[in-house]
Amino acid sequence: MIGKRRRLRRIMRNGRTVIVPMDHGITKPEKGLEDVDRVLKQIDGYVDAVVLHKEVVKHSSHLQNSDMALIVHLSASTSLSNDPDDKRIITSVRKAVELGADAVSIHVNVGNRTDASQIVEAGIVSEICDLYGMPLLAMMYPRGNVSVNTETVKHAVRVGYELGAGIVKTPFVGNFSEIAESVPVPVVIAGGSELELLKNVERALLYGAVGVAVGRNVFQSKNPRIIAKALFMIVHEGMNAEIVWKRVCKGKIVKMES
Repeated sequence: MIGKRRRLRRIMRNGRTVIVPMDHGITKPEKGLEDVDRVLKQIDGYVDAVVLHKEVVKHSSHLQNSDMALIVHLSASTSLSNDPDDKRIITSVRKAVELGADAVSIHVNVGNRTDASQIVEAGIVSEICDLYGMPLLAMMYPRGNVSVNTETVKHAVRVGYELGAGIVKTPFVGNFSEIAESVPVPVVIAGGSELELLKNVERALLYGAVGVAVGRNVFQSKNPRIIAKALFMIVHEGMNAEIVWKRVCKGKIVKMES
């Protein structure tokens, strides 16, 4: 579909991407999300796309003049719930279109006791995405009564692909080349501690990933622009993680106090 291809090109520059999800506020009011526009201004120029919930998009004055792609997140749960891993659809693809989104995203926890319901909702969303020519980013995690390893992550990624995702986000584990090669769609990795994150991104790219989708490492840093720049240099310029850490990051990236 030409609509999906055109929108995906806005998210994936030369086949690679740096995505910053900032959809965490419904789960828990995280530090760093008090002023989303402050973060957006700092990371602009080094980030290909951001993930936001609909009302945050409406209140942003920065997005309307930014070249960053917009991904509207459709699913949520709260940390106060009896089951925070039970993600549910809370808005629509149509609303994302109204907001000018370049893609939508969903979160599915495979292995959770409600994964059947989450999978059903994801399948329906992907079909609606087809109607609008809207790319779908599926954040696929093994959660619940399962271990996080190569086999379970590969299974979660495969579920995302077969449901209709155009990009799949998942944890970086084990034999990642086996995971990336198991599906014909782009795979991006989730975050971790700063230096380890940069090393994992470099390794994941070698193993077939196309980039990274990381939130807290960016918006909870006292220097969001520095970590965004570091990720950009590794993903888009092919630089070595250790070199980037020493030249750009060391002594400048400090996680916000809790």
